[in-house]
This record gives sequence, structure tokens and C-alpha cells, in this order.
Amino acid sequence: MDFQLVLAISGASGSVYGKDIFDRFVTAGVGLHLIVSANAEKILKAEMDMGIEHFQKPGVTIYKNDDFETVIASGSFPTGGMVIAPCSMGCLARIAYGASTSLTSRAADVTLKERRPLILVVRETPLSTIHLENMLRLSRAGATILPAMPAFTHRPKSISDLAAFISGRVLDHLKIPQKFAPRYKGK
Repeated sequence: MDFQLVLAISGASGSVYGKDIFDRFVTAGVGLHLIVSANAEKILKAEMDMGIEHFQKPGVTIYKNDDFETVIASGSFPTGGMVIAPCSMGCLARIAYGASTSLTSRAADVTLKERRPLILVVRETPLSTIHLENMLRLSRAGATILPAMPAFTHRPKSISDLAAFISGRVLDHLKIPQKFAPRYKGK
């Protein structure tokens, strides 16, 4: 697969976003390098009765979050960018301060230093001043902060509809054509 992305699913609630984005990338034919943190595995099970086996698909390479001896830990490995969905505030803070204590934070650091798109689908409420400052710091460094805040103008009927809206925005920002997420049509 020519176009490759890194997708990380962190230990925040909202695993539906990571799963939906993953599924949309696979459908779009994107080669994926996937990191699922240990906490994310627990949350996938708790929120969706899903295990890591869902992600074992052709064109997908899965990495352990403590394995730094991988291609995605190096800037010399070309990717089209990285998405972290959902992105916990702890993960966000580690990236904001360059603390590469996991493969997720190292791959994000590499993405920023190589000036590739980094999209953080943050999932927390309410937000503290520290959270906001970390988001601002990352935005200034070139990351896109894309909160898991779906619109309602398209009258979603399910959680899947809400997740699809966010997935559509992610694909839009990566310039991957998509027709599944509704667009605002005006009056």
C-alpha cells in the first residue's frame, strides 16, 4: 500500500472513535501502522466488547506500545501522518512536552518533527487549564486538535452516526476522499 498512516488508540473513553476511524481507513485502502495501548485494550473490551483481533486485517501492522524498535519510531520511515483517537489528556501531555515514554508518544514526536499531519481526537470533559494549554502548545507545534465533538445538524440517529461524523472530519483533514459523513448544506 502506497499511502500509510499511523493510528494510535489511547486509553481514553471513546474507543468507538478509534474503531470507526480504523474501519474507515481500512475501507479507503490505507496501509495502517496501529498502536493500541494496554489501557485502550481494556476500554475497548469494557465499552464495545471488542478485542485486538478486530484490528488484525490485511495491510495493518500492529505494534506494542512499549516497542521502540519499530519503523514508526523513526523519522526516516515515510508516512502520511498520524491520528490518535481517542487521545487521552495524559497522552496529549506527554506529546506536548516531548516525553517519548511510549511508542505512541514517540511516533507523535516523529510526526511533528517531520512536519507531517498529527491529528489528536481528544476526549475529555470538562477541560482544565492544563489541558487547554497543552492543546494550544501542540496546535502551535503543528498538530490538529480535533475534539470528539460531533455536530447534530445532520440529525444523527445512533452512536455510529456520531462516530462517523468525527471519522469524516479526520479523513477530510488528511485529504482522503470520503462520502460517508454528511456535510452541512446550508439553508
